[in-house]
Amino acid sequence: MKEQYEYSDHHLKLLQLLDENPNLSQRDASDVLGLSLGKVNYILKAFLDKGLIKMNNFRNNKNKLAYTYLLTPQGIEEKARMTLHFYEKKKREYEALRAEVEKLGESLESLS
Repeated sequence: MKEQYEYSDHHLKLLQLLDENPNLSQRDASDVLGLSLGKVNYILKAFLDKGLIKMNNFRNNKNKLAYTYLLTPQGIEEKARMTLHFYEKKKREYEALRAEVEKLGESLESLS
């Protein structure tokens, strides 16, 4: 049986960000997502270990730290799966919040 890994919103946002801009540096990703550089590095290593991304180094680039992060076919599939998962999660949260707001509205009406 395939090991189930619990992804956070940060994982999905980072995959989306890399998909849109594969040349993004870890520092820029950190700034955009509001995460520490160490956290971004940790997530990227997990993506590499799971085969969700591959990393290419520009050997001829003067900046030897310049990398491109490309989603693998497995990464594209996992990104789609995570997107669906988080959509369903946010929809449930929205429905619960909407019900709570309606209930509060009814309580306020009964006080009038």
